[in-house]
Amino acid sequence: MARSFSPKIVTANALIEGDVIYLCADDTWTRDLQSADVITDETDADVRLISAASQTSVAVGVYLADIELHPDGLKTKHFREEFRKLGPSNYFHGKQAG
Repeated sequence: MARSFSPKIVTANALIEGDVIYLCADDTWTRDLQSADVITDETDADVRLISAASQTSVAVGVYLADIELHPDGLKTKHFREEFRKLGPSNYFHGKQAG
């Protein structure tokens, strides 16, 4: 029996700034999770991942992340994604200070 495919987004880190970025439907990147393209088909996910990984001048560490669809917007399923949005965790500065 085939596994069901849960909704996903493509995420990575911005090459220059290191910020968490998400792939939009038009193959551009955003720092806003709510603007990310939600992928609901496994084949489409593979194609989008390969396309995103080819944008090596913009993004590094490209991968698929599970997402939940809520009435108030997108939410990541794994706590790792919440940590990534806050930036470096080795000391209190940058996004964590704000």
